[in-house]
This record gives sequence, structure tokens and C-alpha cells, in this order.
Amino acid sequence: MQTAIKQYLVVTGNYWAFTLTDGALRMLVLLHFYKLGYSPLEIASLFVFYELFGVLTNLFGGWLGARMGLNKTMNIGLFLQIAALAMLMVPAEWLIVPWVMAAQALSGIAKDLNKMSAKSSIKLLVPEDNQSKLYQWVAVLTGSKNALKGFGFFIGGFLLTQVGFQGAVAVMASALALVWLLSLVLLKKDLGKSSYKPKFKDMVSKSGPVNLLSAARLFLFGARDLWFVIALPLFLAQQLAWSQQAIGTFLALWIIGYGLVQSLAPFITGKKSGKVPGRWAAVGWAFVLCLIPALLAKLLPLPFPTETLLVSVLLLFGAVFAVNSSLHSYLIVSYAKADGVSLDVGFYYMANAMGRLIGTLLSGYLYQTQGLEACLYWSSGFILATVLLSCFLPKAKS
Repeated sequence: MQTAIKQYLVVTGNYWAFTLTDGALRMLVLLHFYKLGYSPLEIASLFVFYELFGVLTNLFGGWLGARMGLNKTMNIGLFLQIAALAMLMVPAEWLIVPWVMAAQALSGIAKDLNKMSAKSSIKLLVPEDNQSKLYQWVAVLTGSKNALKGFGFFIGGFLLTQVGFQGAVAVMASALALVWLLSLVLLKKDLGKSSYKPKFKDMVSKSGPVNLLSAARLFLFGARDLWFVIALPLFLAQQLAWSQQAIGTFLALWIIGYGLVQSLAPFITGKKSGKVPGRWAAVGWAFVLCLIPALLAKLLPLPFPTETLLVSVLLLFGAVFAVNSSLHSYLIVSYAKADGVSLDVGFYYMANAMGRLIGTLLSGYLYQTQGLEACLYWSSGFILATVLLSCFLPKAKS
């Protein structure tokens, strides 16, 4: 168990370092190109390849992880993120849309290799008969990652104002290069390698629970990004006249709080009574979440203080979404087969990336054509689909 804990700490440390740069880079790109006068839909297009290549990476990355070992896929992910950051350390006049989209594509590949490797490895470090411990470790990994992604948002906004776009990217690339070198030395060499050589056809999951949960995850994360990724930051800038640093700080604090709630999800959903979640926990929490964006859309046109209303409802949405996300993260690791675990986990996160891609595109398009309220109504519709799909998940494991 001591060896398992050491490997868990290495995996978590890698994931944390990567996540800091990932969150900071997203905020840097969003705020920098908004300042240059890009429209919401144009800004959304900068992230299309990031999400699209995330879809492909999770599908192929699970297969690679099972054949090569998760240590290799994790270290490849770290290296590719360094390369993506290096692509943006060019003179400002070179930062044209196709070049930035290409760098974002590389970053998307890197992010999902890193995430798939981290989440898959947890399955191999916890005994199969200890589902409560598995839920707790997954929740800590997922929650701490999102808290650090929020801190990355803050770092991105702060560095942009202090050292500019290229300076910020250079700082992050240097720090991540050091983490990559340490990971090459510390990470166990055969972690996650399957006992057989998976074929290409094995990339598509044959498990009914994995397929259902993957579809539910697609709509869940599509719903979040429908209003959070593009529409909300631009609404704060355009309608409420918030500064770049204020937007970066607020979104950072939101995601940090969201990550902390994710870490506490096992206690919120019944760990003290010895229970682990299953079908009805997923259905109930998704149903509560479904009501929140629709409620905000109804209240926005009314004569309430917009800032107070938006911040309050966003905090509520973040807390409930965090529990939903943590539940899903545990369930996929629980449903996945131990031998070649990255195949099932990769397929699931492929659906997650597809949801983010759809949500990002719809966020830019709907906000530009119909405003924030339309994004919120569509978000509720997506979560309703998650509720319906979750009704067919298996019952909780004992």
C-alpha cells in the first residue's frame, strides 16, 4: 500500500502541475483575444481544436495507455503541453488564429492524455473490494485538480497584466519542464499496461453502464460549458464592465470552490453511512442541477441586482455541479475493467470532451445571437438529458 500511495502522490502532483498551466492558458487566450477585439464566436473558434483533439485523444489515448503503460501517456502529455506553450512564445504578430488553434490542438491532446492517465491509474492503486476508498481517492484527485484549475485562471489573469502574454507563457513552460523531468524519474514504468495487446476495435466500449454514463457525461459537461466557458466571461466584461483581472479572479475563486466541494462529495453523498453512490444518486443530483440554469434565466430579466443574482446562482450551480461531476468520476472508475482500464476511461472522457466541444461552440453562437438567457435554457435542456440517461445506470455497489 505504501508503494501505491507514493505512486498516487506522483500521479496527483503531475496532474496538479499540468492543471495549473491548463487553466492559466485558457484564461490567457480568452482575455488576450477579447482585448484584441475578437467576437464571442471567434474566441470560441480558438478552442475548437482544443476540444476536438481532446475527443480523439481520449479515444486513442485509452488504447495507447493499455498498450504502452499509463506512465508513458502521462509523460507524453506533459511534454506536449510544454510544446504547446512554446508555440505561443512567438512575436505578437505571429499569433494569428490558425497558429493559436494549432497550439490549442496540441494542448488539448496533452490535457486529455494527462487526465486519462491520472484517472485510470487510480483504479490500479486501490483494491477492488474497497469501493469507499476508491470513491474518496477519485474525489480528492478530481476536486483538487479543479481547485488548482481555478487557481490557474487567477494566475493567467494576473500574469497577463504583469508580464504580458508571451512572458506568462514562458513562465509556465519553464515550470512544467521541471515537473516533466521529475516525472520521468519517479513514475512507475509498467503502470496500467494491460496483460494483452488491445486492438483498435477495443477502443469503443462494449460495456452498457460505461456507454450510458458516457452519454450522460457528454450532456452534463456540454451543459456547463454552454454558459460558463464563453458566454459568462464575456457577459461580465460587456454587460457588467468587469476588468480582466476581476473576471480572472472571480472565475478562479468559483472553480477553486467547485473543486473543494468535489473533494467533499463522498461525505455529502453518504460515505459516513458506509454507502457508495449509484443510479439514484446520479439521477437526484442531476435533477436538482437541471433547475438552476432555468431559474437564473427566468430571474435575469426581472428588476433584481444583476451582479448579486448572477454570483449567488453561479455559486449554487457550482456546488451542485461539483457533486454531479465527482459522482460521475467515481462511477466510471468503478465500472471500468481493471485489465486495460484506460480503454473504458478513455472512451468515457472522449464523451466528456465531445460535450465540452459542443458546449463551447453553442456558448459562442448562442451568446452572440440570442444572449446569456438562451445559453442558460439550453444548459437546463442538456442536464435534463443527463437525468433521463442516468435512470438506466446500475444500482450502487455494496
